[in-house]
Amino acid sequence: MSRRRRRLVEIALGTIASVALVLSILTAAGAVTLPGLNGGDNDLLALSQGAGQTPDKVPTVTRAEPPLVATQLAKCGPGSHPEPGVDGRVPAGSGVNGLSCNMTEIAHQGTSGGFKVFRYIDQQGHVCAFYDTALLFPTNGINAAGPSLGVAVLDMTDPSHPVQTDTLTELPMMTPHESLNLNTTRGLLAAVNGNPATEPGLVSIYDVHADCRHPVLDSTSLVARFGHESGFSPDGKTFYATSTALPSITAIDVTDPKHPHAIWQGNILAHGMSLSDDGNRAYIADPTGGDMLILDTSQIQARDPNPQAKEISRLTWTSASIPQNAIPFTENGHPYVLEFDEYTQGTLSPTGDRNAVGAARIIDISDETKPFVVANLRLQVDQPADHQAADGDPGTTSPAQGYAAHYCNIPQRVDPKIVACSFIASGLRIFDISDLLHPKEIGYFVAPTTPNTETGYSESDYAMSQPAFDVARHEIWYTDGGTGFYVVRVDNGVWPSGTAPATRPGCPAAIGRLAGTSLGPVKLGMTRARARRAFSHSTTRGHRNMDFFCLTPNGIRVAYPSSGVLGKLAPKLRKQVRGRVILALTANRHYALKGVKPQTKLAKVRRRLRPGRGFRVGANTWYLVAARRSIGVLKVRHGQIQEIGIANRSLIASRAAARRLLTSLD
Repeated sequence: MSRRRRRLVEIALGTIASVALVLSILTAAGAVTLPGLNGGDNDLLALSQGAGQTPDKVPTVTRAEPPLVATQLAKCGPGSHPEPGVDGRVPAGSGVNGLSCNMTEIAHQGTSGGFKVFRYIDQQGHVCAFYDTALLFPTNGINAAGPSLGVAVLDMTDPSHPVQTDTLTELPMMTPHESLNLNTTRGLLAAVNGNPATEPGLVSIYDVHADCRHPVLDSTSLVARFGHESGFSPDGKTFYATSTALPSITAIDVTDPKHPHAIWQGNILAHGMSLSDDGNRAYIADPTGGDMLILDTSQIQARDPNPQAKEISRLTWTSASIPQNAIPFTENGHPYVLEFDEYTQGTLSPTGDRNAVGAARIIDISDETKPFVVANLRLQVDQPADHQAADGDPGTTSPAQGYAAHYCNIPQRVDPKIVACSFIASGLRIFDISDLLHPKEIGYFVAPTTPNTETGYSESDYAMSQPAFDVARHEIWYTDGGTGFYVVRVDNGVWPSGTAPATRPGCPAAIGRLAGTSLGPVKLGMTRARARRAFSHSTTRGHRNMDFFCLTPNGIRVAYPSSGVLGKLAPKLRKQVRGRVILALTANRHYALKGVKPQTKLAKVRRRLRPGRGFRVGANTWYLVAARRSIGVLKVRHGQIQEIGIANRSLIASRAAARRLLTSLD
């Protein structure tokens, strides 16, 4: 074991002892609940041991890659306040009033920021932002401009006037480091204690789906070994806590977020990690190996007894510094990963090259056993000669700051077209990846370089956060470590065309899930007025008994009882359902009925769904599926499922009643 690794282990184990004392005090006082401390998987002593699976490690491979050149910067349009010279460089005095290229500040809130920013729309249609406020708690827990405590919750109904409605102050939310994570499918916000390297895995989970302005705490429990970064399976049922400094990943079952429990411990070095859409693959940034690992997590996702993960491949690249995270996406159906590094090769090693900047790249994973880099995302100041020439600029004296990348993000995983990155002292940078092999930088925003606690009182930005997108408005939300939360707008003239939500102005992304009596924001039994309030846009399309609600990429339609349906009901039932939602359908693949999404061939899932005898209505055949608290509904044409949904069980008491209801939909 190297001297550096040995020292990190000593720090981590020492932290366990000190935090264990704090946790015992908190537990005795009833401040936190720590299930399993007397034995089993959650035994505090076991957290410091090496238990868990150690998958066979595959070789790390370097493959041919594009030339390591800076990404071309587009021309800065009217209203810009451009940098004085080399792209990405902010010399002393140049950023006092801020710098911008093809971007405009819309709003600013708060006095500090951390590592993650999220945008979310709850089931009532409220738009919220969540962001952590401290780069390293408790060293900057209090700054000169005000407190840097907990996770801030903002009401973003008017993005030009953010309103802070809550602050989350459970211990993991006070010191999440890079682990704050949001699952939009279920509306869960989670974090694990992170740093100093590395804290024990106390995890907090909040429910934000009902009213994101005031998250509800589900649990705080010691269910991971360590914490630093994290991952969330897209179905929202597995939260992964990664430790970065030590070989430790904990997979946590959060199917019941009030009672989470560990289901797998892996002895793998991992910084950030992202999961494939089906949860069967993890894309892991190895911070010390300088590579990206593709890990088979299918047994964890399937909840196999004693699940085992398997390494598939590891790829490194010429400029690898400290891999931060990796996000999968597809372009025209072809699979890729957006990977980004933090800092330089000299950050952790005194013998490393301080001018070798990792920055970001796009990796082709069509053959997951042989991934390869197809394009780089870099600023001119990231190039070795320019980086060395900028040594001495504000913010460059700290190895944990300077001119380098930290976090990037994309607006969606299908044909994203645009990438936003926090490049620390270079501020927020925006890239057009419409042409994946030839990306270009289209804009940047450098917040006014005010000396503050976080920057060591140098006049430098400290942009470290993973940005979020409001695609319909062409806006990006991010935080600067020393000055807070920003909403910035990208000029229409440079925003890439073809970004899916931009083609449907005002249509929010799909949220929630199909379960019980709910389909996303709508619920069976809702009044028509309440259903309409849950969405930003609706139309009847000429149907008196239906509303069509706007979501991206496909909306939700709901039905209310027609006169023909009402006329056949008993008086009591007629009164109960009049003017209320009795059926909800969608073609949006965000939702699934018993795991089945629209655009699926019925023949492939017939055994799983067990649909009854179909109802032929016009060009469509409708099927009913047994479901909890409601009846599942399938609209099928030419053997393919077009829409899925739920219906009021009381209105389908017979085949005749079911046919009346389904006929009213066509």
